[in-house]
Parts: sequence; structure tokens; C-alpha cells
Amino acid sequence: MRLVFAGTPTAAVPALEALLASRHEVVAVVTRPDAPAGRGRQVDRSPVARRAEQAGLEVLTPAKVREPGFLGRLRELSPDCCPVTAYGALLPQVALDIPVHGWVNLHFSVLPAWRGAAPVQHAIMHGDDVTGATTFELVAELDAGPVYGVLTEPIRLDDTTGTLLARLSVAGAQLLVATMDGIEDGTLTAIPQPAEGVTLAPKVTVADGEVGWKLPAHVVDRLIRACTPDPGAWTSFDGARIKLGPVKLTDRPSLPPGEVVIEKAGVFVGTGTHPVQLGDVQAPGKRRMPAGDWARGLRTDGPVRFG
Repeated sequence: MRLVFAGTPTAAVPALEALLASRHEVVAVVTRPDAPAGRGRQVDRSPVARRAEQAGLEVLTPAKVREPGFLGRLRELSPDCCPVTAYGALLPQVALDIPVHGWVNLHFSVLPAWRGAAPVQHAIMHGDDVTGATTFELVAELDAGPVYGVLTEPIRLDDTTGTLLARLSVAGAQLLVATMDGIEDGTLTAIPQPAEGVTLAPKVTVADGEVGWKLPAHVVDRLIRACTPDPGAWTSFDGARIKLGPVKLTDRPSLPPGEVVIEKAGVFVGTGTHPVQLGDVQAPGKRRMPAGDWARGLRTDGPVRFG
């Protein structure tokens, strides 16, 4: 089939790679416009745009998908199907109607669970044991279209959004290719999603990454892992925000929530249950470092408290 692939972040690159290596012809890529990225906030191409340019593909970057120029070019390309992975913008019906076999999205959850922008983050945050990936036909309602294929993936106790998404993006890429094969062969039929079991996964913001130390330790652990690497977990200390890497659960005697104890064995913080042991810490304007190194650099004789 002739394909126009839509995607933007690093997690979408394995899907593009797999499609390029498949029997199908990728004739162009749709991605979000250049945007500030990195610590310097320099304007940069999306990871998908960079990979597409390396492959010599035409790259379309509409500011709005309703732009007549973009829709006209998409019609000229005459795709049989438009596979999508983390494109980052809602598609209007006028765009959905252009390809013969519609737009087929690779979504990183087992639908209808975790519809929305941040399915992996919410799966970790809510303590799910298993997640996965789903290919489905895009419709006007958010992530509600009929399903072509599903895979499942266990969530490990030390998984962050970064590690889990890396696995899902690779496995999901193969699912997307298999879905394209089945659509072309006529061996796949999309099945409507069940009405029960719908959960929503809205974007996780920087404000959502603030750690509440009165929460139980296992909830603190999930929150930090869910926000790693983005948008980043943090706590307030001495009038500034301290970024936190994943922590370790302990069975140590309880501490008041947010109280920090510095020992040779590690740096521990009180929660609503048992303390957690800090991993990496990043103070404003500083590099990320082990919590012990951060603690040795503190200039205070008084108690240390987060939050």
C-alpha cells in the first residue's frame, strides 16, 4: 500500500523505521512543526522529521491539519492508508476521509483503557500490572475507533515511562506493520471497542509532577516513575524546585512526611507510610547527581524538609 505516516516524538520513530522496512511504500510523513527543544530551547525538527529526511521522504508540517494546502497535498499523494503514532494533533473528518483505508493509529495502551495523550504515564501512576498497544481506526471521538490488533506488555516494578515506552514503541511498530499487511490482504476487520472499561489519560503537566509527601510510599514511587523522564517529578526545597529521579521503597521506621534524613546508607524522605530512599536529585542550575552527593553539598545545620 501507499502510506503517509504521521508521527512526531522519538517514540514514533520505531514505527516509521518498521514501515520503511516493510513491503509497503511510505511516500511522505506528516509531523508537527519545528518547536523549541532541549535546555537551550533552540528550535529543532521533530525526531520523526529528522528520520524522514534521512530517508529522503517528503515531510509535511502543517500548523493546522485543516489547512487547504495540506489537505490538497495529501489528496495528491493519494495514500491507501495513513498509519499514525503519537502525531500530537486531532485530525478533522475532512482529513480522515482522504485515504482509502482511513487513518490507523498505534496507541500505547490496551483500549478502551487510557484513551488520551498520556496512556503510559497513567498506567504506571495508577499501578497497572499490564499495559500494551492497540492499532485502531481513527474516528472523530478521541481514541474510540474500532480495533485491528492488540499486544500486551507487563509493567515492571522499576519501569519509568521512558523504559516502558521504549519497549512498547518497538513492539508496537511490528503490530502496526502487521496491521497494514492485514488491511492490504483483507484478512483484518476492525472490531468496535467495548463500551465498558473506558478510562482517560489526559496530558500530565509539570504541576502534576509535584510529589505529595503525605501520600503512601508506593504512590510516591509510582508518581515519580510515571513522570520520568517527562514532565519530571519535583519537590520544593529552600524556596526552589528540586527534580527527583526514581526512588526505592523501604521498610524503615516511619518519618514525618517530607522530613529528610541523611545517612551513610542513603538519603531517606518520610511519606504517609514508610520512608523512600532518594535516587538522583537535580537542584536548579545543577547537573543531575546521586542524592548522597547532593546532600553533602547542603549548607544547613537545621532540619532538612521537602515540600
